[in-house]
Amino acid sequence: MPWIVGVSGASGTPYAAAVLRALLAAGESVDLVVSRASRLTLLDETGISFRDAHWQHDLREWLARGADGKPGTFDPDVSGVRHWSAGDLAAGPSSGSYPTKGMLIVPASTACVAGVALGLSKDLLQRTASVTLKERRRLVVAVRETPLDGRTLRHLVALDDAGASVVPASPAFYAGATHIQDLVDFVAGRVLDAAGVGHGLYRRWRGDLGGARPTT
Repeated sequence: MPWIVGVSGASGTPYAAAVLRALLAAGESVDLVVSRASRLTLLDETGISFRDAHWQHDLREWLARGADGKPGTFDPDVSGVRHWSAGDLAAGPSSGSYPTKGMLIVPASTACVAGVALGLSKDLLQRTASVTLKERRRLVVAVRETPLDGRTLRHLVALDDAGASVVPASPAFYAGATHIQDLVDFVAGRVLDAAGVGHGLYRRWRGDLGGARPTT
């Protein structure tokens, strides 16, 4: 069964790329939903136009880039990905009878959070998240926004009450980050931790103070 990865319009497309690469590296299959708003963000952050008719080429180009935007940093194999158009409300993941392991929304905009919390199902991403919740499957929401107002906080509490895991895109520094990719990978790793997917994206805390300090 696949994991569904939903990419919403918040800034943070490198987080989504890192999660996708790690899922594929772990041998997981992925159903991908890229919202209309996220395509604008992807174009702004990477210069890549994500097109339904050429999604494999565009996805491969996207996943090959490092968090610093450098092309050719990775050599992704996207054969394990199935793409569904965000406007296709008849797609497989729109139904609870379509078997999946769960869904990861990364990054999740505040608009996406509100839509899922309120059950709006305005597009396939929101509809799939609603299905994931009603089927009691794992839903991980990597919210990427600051500051958070009271409405969004209430929406996040509602998602938590519904069984979702809320994972703010907040990099930590105890893992010894020396590059922007390390910070991105930490967040991606915490998303995968919440989903129960194994990975080696960051150095875990072992109780040794000073472990993140550079050696001289």
